[in-house]
Amino acid sequence: MNIEEIKTIVKLMSEHDLTEFKVEAGEYNLCIRRGSSNMTPMLVAAPQQAIAQAPAAASAPAAPAPAPAEPKESIDSPLVGTFYRSGSPDAAPFIQVGDKVTPDTVVAIIEAMKVMNEIKAEKSGVIKEVLAENGQAVEFGQPLFIIG
Repeated sequence: MNIEEIKTIVKLMSEHDLTEFKVEAGEYNLCIRRGSSNMTPMLVAAPQQAIAQAPAAASAPAAPAPAPAEPKESIDSPLVGTFYRSGSPDAAPFIQVGDKVTPDTVVAIIEAMKVMNEIKAEKSGVIKEVLAENGQAVEFGQPLFIIG
């Protein structure tokens, strides 16, 4: 199962107000739950053996800006995992505030189940703000960067 399929499942769950989705395919099971304060997507490899469980992260609601000059867009996390701004601890970050990005620009890496997944901007613009901390656990859909 790839990330696009998981995104589609989450979108359909939201559209149809589903609180739980389970699927078994090949060597893994996918269970996604939503609608409670303790959202815990879990991916299981072999029966009864958990490989990854997303920590529940508290997120404060964003306060609306009084009069935004331009609409703010964000680059959101496409999966649950650990956020990294660079390819290795001693490497420079992929992007900095003020950098121009295109849809194919790699902006970060998210580690999920011991796999490093490159995250691309998927939008064009200039990075206005970095919202996630290096090494922080992130959730699906969590804003990582503000782009303008």
